[in-house]
Amino acid sequence: MSTPPKLSVLDLCPILSGSTPSESLKHVSSLAQHVEALGYERFWMAEHHNMPGIGSSAPEVLIGHVAQSTQKIRVGSGGIMLPNHATLHMAEVFKTLEALYPGRIDMGLGRAPGTGSKTAAALRTSRGLGADDFPHQLTDLMSWLTDDMPKNHQYAQVEAVPKGVHRPEVWILGSSDFGAMLAGERGLPYAFAQHFSGLPANEIMRLYREHFQPSKWLKEPLAMLGVHIICADTDAEAKDLALSSDLSFALFVGTGQSIPLPSVAEAKAYPFTDEDWRKVRATAMPKFIGSPETIKRQLKPYLQTGMVNELMILTMVHDQAARKKSYELLAKIWN
Repeated sequence: MSTPPKLSVLDLCPILSGSTPSESLKHVSSLAQHVEALGYERFWMAEHHNMPGIGSSAPEVLIGHVAQSTQKIRVGSGGIMLPNHATLHMAEVFKTLEALYPGRIDMGLGRAPGTGSKTAAALRTSRGLGADDFPHQLTDLMSWLTDDMPKNHQYAQVEAVPKGVHRPEVWILGSSDFGAMLAGERGLPYAFAQHFSGLPANEIMRLYREHFQPSKWLKEPLAMLGVHIICADTDAEAKDLALSSDLSFALFVGTGQSIPLPSVAEAKAYPFTDEDWRKVRATAMPKFIGSPETIKRQLKPYLQTGMVNELMILTMVHDQAARKKSYELLAKIWN
């Protein structure tokens, strides 16, 4: 690996056990300010619905809040689940954000609902859109973002305002080969969500690059890898911190229940046996846990190919001081 990857943050805005939603959401801007000072490239927020343990149901609102409380870090969505929304409205939302915070807004786009089927139906009740509509929505969105809707389009007379605003940086997000190929064919940056995909990241990145066609948006492939990392001074400390997200994951998979992120003490007190915990770790999506040396070793196979330009790091930790320290330690790995 000749060039160190850029580092960015993905925040699910977890609602913390023992805390109110208002108190938990205040950690979003605090974390953004912290990683900005560390030199991180971007701060993205996800879109999830009907999950009481996750506070990022309205990332477009949080983007404005974080951009206002920071100075230079890029801020965006990781992502906007486009079939949940009216495409024109999302174009106008992000053009407005770009007008308010020029050169700092990213629009990461996904086609999954970010929720279960019943909630997805409630979100889309007036439109009946689904994942298969995503390529068509993407075409319309790019036209509205660039004030360049074709004259023969059914909405040719409809303009996304404000006009004359520089286009936000658009990324395609995915956890399968579909997004990789679409991003490549459209000549757009691509972010692969390794943190909730069991597919091999290197093969997906290779697929993106093989399908890449230079466009007016992007001349060369630009690839990001989304990873769940928990870093601490020692492997043992990191494994302890990971118990919070392990328990949250186990309960969600086992019961469908989304709970506030438990503390390490609450996780340790939960009536799981050592064998139960081993099963949780074995069935969970990829997670990188350990000291800086361990994390660097774990990530080497993903980075030595040179296909990953940037790491988008999710760190689900209850203790916010430990969460911030994890990002501090990671920032030093490639310095």
